[in-house]
Amino acid sequence: MDTTVKLDPLVESKLTTTNESDSAQDEEKNDYADNQSIVLKKAELQAAQYAGSIYLTSILLFSSFVFGFGYNLDGRIRSVYTAYASSSYGNHSLISTIGVINAVITAASQIFYARLSDMFGRLSLFITGMVFYIAGTVIQSQAYDIQRYCAGAVFYNLGFMGITLMMSIILADLSTLRWRLLYECTPRTTVIIITWIAGDITSKIGPLTNWSWGIGMWAFIMPLSALPFVCCILHMKWLASKTPEWEQLSKRKSYYQKNGIVKTSMEAFWRLDAIGLLLLTVTLGCILVPLTLAGGVADEWKSGKIIGPLVLGWVLLPVFILYEAKLARYPLAPFKLLRDRGIWSALVLSFLINFVFYMVFDYAYTVLVVAINQTVKSATRIVILHAFVSNIGAPIFAVVVAYVRKLKGFLILGFAIWMVACGLFYNYRGGEYSRDGIIAAFCIWGLGTVFFSLPLIVALQAATSHKNLAIVAALASTMNSIGSAVGNSVSGAIWTQLLPSKLESLLGNATLAQAAYSSPFTFIKTYTWGTPEREAVVQSYRYIQRLETIVALCFCSLLVVFALFLRDPVLPDKVAQDEQLKEGEMVVTNDHDPIANFFRGIFKRDNHHHQDSSLEKPLEK
Repeated sequence: MDTTVKLDPLVESKLTTTNESDSAQDEEKNDYADNQSIVLKKAELQAAQYAGSIYLTSILLFSSFVFGFGYNLDGRIRSVYTAYASSSYGNHSLISTIGVINAVITAASQIFYARLSDMFGRLSLFITGMVFYIAGTVIQSQAYDIQRYCAGAVFYNLGFMGITLMMSIILADLSTLRWRLLYECTPRTTVIIITWIAGDITSKIGPLTNWSWGIGMWAFIMPLSALPFVCCILHMKWLASKTPEWEQLSKRKSYYQKNGIVKTSMEAFWRLDAIGLLLLTVTLGCILVPLTLAGGVADEWKSGKIIGPLVLGWVLLPVFILYEAKLARYPLAPFKLLRDRGIWSALVLSFLINFVFYMVFDYAYTVLVVAINQTVKSATRIVILHAFVSNIGAPIFAVVVAYVRKLKGFLILGFAIWMVACGLFYNYRGGEYSRDGIIAAFCIWGLGTVFFSLPLIVALQAATSHKNLAIVAALASTMNSIGSAVGNSVSGAIWTQLLPSKLESLLGNATLAQAAYSSPFTFIKTYTWGTPEREAVVQSYRYIQRLETIVALCFCSLLVVFALFLRDPVLPDKVAQDEQLKEGEMVVTNDHDPIANFFRGIFKRDNHHHQDSSLEKPLEK
């Protein structure tokens, strides 16, 4: 008797179509995984060419130092030029708005670069970033109003983040976890020199009148500073191309060669999670930018240009979360990674670090010049003192870490030191007597930064595989950027909402208050140090900075709390922890963390004591 069940032809057709669709998707996933494997293995082969040579490694690190000198000098002095550019437009208070736009674009670009680098290689994305950087720099230098300056900032930040992130990932590919901190801190040590020359450069150029040239010159300085580093990468590639392993890899087809430009473009679209990125960018922009635009002397909170974006932003936020959780093929943050405390705690810390930093730093240069009576050279040097201190300590600390091979304890120490620095910022926030105190605060701030700025990224990379190295680095940088955006917007909101009314109440003149608020650098040329008008501005700045630093202090305590949740794996002499991961795992869980074990022991003792007490009570009765 035949018991075979015959399916309806229509149902059978649907099942066949579904199976074909599933197999096609599986094939595409395998093609992508194979492509990613080729990119990573080529990177490992390139790294091996310099691995045995101290001479070649020294050249590579020196070239990264030269490039680091270029982008760090630009990063340090462009914030000064931005202050003068916005003041020249009569919109000095919009510094925080520019900062928010920068951070939102930067946040969105991280995943873009990291995921495409797994498809097309690190160097290709590095060059792409350089093109965006040059375009943005030219636009900013020629901008004659704040709108065009912000448009240039979009391209500039898209490019700046691309070249710095790709350089960081390339250095990670070329180093073992044990020595990664030394590789990564090499470009940053240039700040030791930059601290003492940045003030001279800004004052010699004359930022009040020549800020345009001060920005525009970087369109050719930056590519020239990157040239030695690019030559080293090309030299490694040339040496690797002569090896048998490279020949074998060259025979394997890339995703593009297998599937053509149309399928590759579609795969890139889904892999980038382009819809998720767009939702993230629009949501953050709509929520955060209005906070820095509303207010001022004339209250604009009731206007449609403020209410509209805010409402849209808050409506899009749940849409973004729902899309990422249910609809995205490849979410911006893989949920399997995010579930582990070693990952989510590091990402929360990445957000908080920049949030706290910008609450203190956002208007620091303006406060130094206007409220502490410092020259352009002196103020420029003081605001980058923290970077000077942190970059003196970073190479020494990197060598210590190479032998200790643990990071978590140092991270907690660094966050505790930041709390001390925030206390000093609160105490010294205006008046000429504050100069020495604020210098000490920036130095202590830099000391704390030594212990967590780069170590946090290394700790995050140490917890996962080489395959996920680029994506976790990008996620950490994305959270940094979101922290910057929120920090800038909160700082800007406090400044724009409260400073105008405070100035008006102390100056007693609405016109004078508006001049002091919108163009402070021009205002202080007329009202010099010691005049009643200048003293009123100083007291207004002290009031605002008190609020800014209180917020920073509150969130500093959270840094210590979340640091306790980090994992603490031993740093091996390998690029990543692939061998420590069991099949199907994405994060190293057997990290033997003494700090976590200590707190587990406390909670276990409390539980046992509670259980013993509950057992004794019936006996007492």
